[in-house]
Amino acid sequence: MEFERERHAIVLGAGVAGLLAARVLTDFYGRVTVVDRDPLDGPPTERRGVPQGGHSHDALARGHQIMEELFPGLGAELVAAGAPTGDIARDARWIVGGRTLSRSESGLTTVTCTRPFREYHLRRRLAALPGVELRGGTSVIRPAVDPERRAVTGVVVLRDGVERTLDADLVVDATGRGSRTPVWLEELGLPRVAEERHKIDIGYVTCFYRTQPEAFDGDISINTVASPEVPRGASCARVEGGRTVMTAYGVLGDHPPVDHEGFLDFVKSLQAPDAHEVLQDAEQLTAPARYRFPTNLRRRYERLPDFPAGLLVLGDAVASVNPRYGQGMTIAALEALVLRGHLAGTAGAPDGPRFFRELADQVIDDVWEMTLISDLSIPGVEGERTPEVLAAHEVVGRAQAAAAHDSTVALACLRLFGLIDPFTALLQPPVLERVGKVLAAAGGRPPGI
Repeated sequence: MEFERERHAIVLGAGVAGLLAARVLTDFYGRVTVVDRDPLDGPPTERRGVPQGGHSHDALARGHQIMEELFPGLGAELVAAGAPTGDIARDARWIVGGRTLSRSESGLTTVTCTRPFREYHLRRRLAALPGVELRGGTSVIRPAVDPERRAVTGVVVLRDGVERTLDADLVVDATGRGSRTPVWLEELGLPRVAEERHKIDIGYVTCFYRTQPEAFDGDISINTVASPEVPRGASCARVEGGRTVMTAYGVLGDHPPVDHEGFLDFVKSLQAPDAHEVLQDAEQLTAPARYRFPTNLRRRYERLPDFPAGLLVLGDAVASVNPRYGQGMTIAALEALVLRGHLAGTAGAPDGPRFFRELADQVIDDVWEMTLISDLSIPGVEGERTPEVLAAHEVVGRAQAAAAHDSTVALACLRLFGLIDPFTALLQPPVLERVGKVLAAAGGRPPGI
């Protein structure tokens, strides 16, 4: 579909998925409106519609690349406004199975900042584009529908107590896990979309601090990854404003306490002392805040035989996965590229069924499978541990153990963590051979894998 100045696209939801989708839509539609019930002006503060927004968030390496592609210079803008930056393999400390991964120069940059800060800068850049309107304080009531064509022609919204219809050629639902699209489809006489849920019952607690200048020993973040032996972890990062954010998590109901002393004891119980040591002599800035994530959720839109014209869905509204992997914003960025490719390849209006198949094939299938495999490495997580799953655990475990001794293997692991490379990258003969040699030199198979 070529750019048409008079065409109008509406994005529901001003989270990262919605903002990146809106940026893509500006290449194809003359007008793009982003609708959200929260105010979208003012300083970078937490929003009611993003209850997990105050916790630690990562744009993984691939997500950083895509955001920079869609908004050139965004990384430099974040850094100029006070966000730390560094190389993911040189300046970030990764602790897996109690072992620190070997350092190297990866050439992959990351910026550590809070989600409200990142969204604020994304909104500013998006709002500066021609034809874009950010409409905050606006609730979506229902889609506007042409019953004869069974097509979505806009949305009915409520703002300042007044209900009105916004006409559009395309509506993109990026409203997250609470998306109403499944209900809307039923109201249109279509089957309800099938859902897959995978219980993980992860809970995390976050607290902000002012730490001593030497606390990180020059690093921008310390990531202590949960393991089968100790299914607890934490992400500790320097962020804008000279602050440090500490998010600790546990699975299957083993959640951090919300009283500060209990929170510190939980951090101290991790397999490595690094995160706890950062907090020595730190000034506590906020009370610990809790968020719970009960299940991975995937809505199988790609399996629906029919879908109304004029409507697409992406982001957490399609699939949301265990937040301990920090993939959410990067998945949203990858989906924005799928949206761009789909719109460039359609000769007319977007094709819903085709779009959802592309979304599944190019993004969701691989991430969903790897999430479930990783979750099943934790004893007690429900699910079938097939020979294929156990073999994947063996490959990942050996690679992570070798990564503590070898920077090349460590980089291969970090590229996987950052969604730069797929899981199959660890199965390449040169990688498997190097892992074997490293482990042999380290005295065989180290404990914990």
